[in-house]
Amino acid sequence: MFTLVFPGQGSQQPGMGRFLFENFKIAQETFEEGSEALKQDMKKLCFEGSEADLALTENTQPALLLVSTATQRVLTKEFGVKASVAAGHSIGEYAALVAAGVTRFDESMRAVKTRGQAMQSAVPVGQGGMVAVLGLEPDQVETLCNYVVKNSGVGPLSAANFNSPGQIVISGSQKAINWLKDNFKPEAIFAEAPKRAKLIPLTVSAPFHCEMMKPAEDKMREVLTAMKFETAAFPIIQNFHAKAETDGSILRENLIRQVSAPVRWTQSMEVLKGMGHSQVIECGAGKVLQGLLKKIDGDFFKVMTTTSIEDVKIIEEFLKATSH
Repeated sequence: MFTLVFPGQGSQQPGMGRFLFENFKIAQETFEEGSEALKQDMKKLCFEGSEADLALTENTQPALLLVSTATQRVLTKEFGVKASVAAGHSIGEYAALVAAGVTRFDESMRAVKTRGQAMQSAVPVGQGGMVAVLGLEPDQVETLCNYVVKNSGVGPLSAANFNSPGQIVISGSQKAINWLKDNFKPEAIFAEAPKRAKLIPLTVSAPFHCEMMKPAEDKMREVLTAMKFETAAFPIIQNFHAKAETDGSILRENLIRQVSAPVRWTQSMEVLKGMGHSQVIECGAGKVLQGLLKKIDGDFFKVMTTTSIEDVKIIEEFLKATSH
């Protein structure tokens, strides 16, 4: 039994999912289903789209859901991979819910297209941003955000992604972020100055996972309330509170609130570790989550990725070796 984890924004890349499409009928059917749901040629977007095309949030989100779902279906139907639990990073949570039979794939494709549009339009371009903060503890990041808002007179600014120990992304007002970049002196902010704190501004089109996303949350409440959420076939560890859930109505509520709340990825993976699940497959584009899991606990977690036919063959060999 495996834990399936599904990647979020930033994992997209031109050509993603092509090897699945070329090798597996179920992947071809998934691409057709996804394209039909949106009345948009998703094959063209994923295989021929430029980095800029795929970076548009309203394209990124359905493209990631599609490739993650195609990957999961190939693993399950072609190779008999069974999931005992799942989690997804931000948009990845939608793929986890589809995998667990909570939501329908076609409805989810339409929902994430709307989510991308709603997140993009919630804040005018240039008014919000995100910054990765390296080398600080979660409580220090909270102190930092409060310090900036108090001393700059502009906000909001808050933790958006707890990605791994020492890598936390903050999100909020661009003015607050600009002030922080100009005035980042850890020795002035903290009683005990951290040794290696640094900021890395992210090239994102909006300040995701903070209170500025409330309009997007309101839109997703409308969209997701109209969708049917079944009981999950296996637990989903949710971003919103880093707890494992199976009840459809709870899964829906936390998915709605997720868009303007922080992604508690480190905490979610600690919960997974506490459940004793060490065998993980990253389902979909890229290897971002594998990297985060190495930082969270590289000795405990054994993560396989799915970015090439070679990756899938490694999983197939592993299944053969462990099935006796």
